[in-house]
Amino acid sequence: MRSKTLLCIALALAACNRIEDFGRPPQLTDLRDTAEFEAMVNPPLDIPVDSGRPEASASLWAGRQSSLIHDRRASVRGDILTVVIEIDDRAEISNSSGRSRSASEDLSIPQFGGIPQRLARKLPEGAGFDDLVEADASSNYKGSGNISRRDKLTLRVAATVVSTLPNGTLQIEGTQEVRVNHELRELTVSGFVRPADIGRNNEIAYDRIAGARISYGGRGQITDVQQPRYGQQLADILLPY
Repeated sequence: MRSKTLLCIALALAACNRIEDFGRPPQLTDLRDTAEFEAMVNPPLDIPVDSGRPEASASLWAGRQSSLIHDRRASVRGDILTVVIEIDDRAEISNSSGRSRSASEDLSIPQFGGIPQRLARKLPEGAGFDDLVEADASSNYKGSGNISRRDKLTLRVAATVVSTLPNGTLQIEGTQEVRVNHELRELTVSGFVRPADIGRNNEIAYDRIAGARISYGGRGQITDVQQPRYGQQLADILLPY
């Protein structure tokens, strides 16, 4: 009884998620609930300007981002850079194997001190020791497998530096949401980058991101129709056939 109750509660909670978007398009995520916003509003403290040199605050050669000589590439928490995602991977694997084996055994006792001849008189008609045992065995196996897959994705997304590791490596996170009618497309990217790998135009390729986590999906009416119902998913897990 308890298990049935828990199952009903789980199905009810799953249904609540679907009811939230009933009759309206999926809601966009609030920007203030993201790690990017948190990194922007809580940046590291700026280096204080020398109070004994007030002219330093008006210098064009200061080390601030507004300076003409400052490196505009992302380097500290709260900075923004562009991640270029150009995935065009193809994998093709083909394997084949074969095995064949045969065996034959033949045993007869035509002469053994006259004993077979004496015993043959007592055997049923057609039985004898000339062809006592004859056995043949053979086996044949052949297997083949083929895998062909291609992934292609071309996107650009802005990411925010959310933290700096002790060795200087930057941890970045970026999200992008696009809603068309009642379908919401979501793109997320995260990982670790070296400041030296960021280009002069403040861009970095996805293959230079360590531990890259790239997700491109969506939610909405079309995505919901493409997913099996919860009962079917549960049946696929529990049924042994």
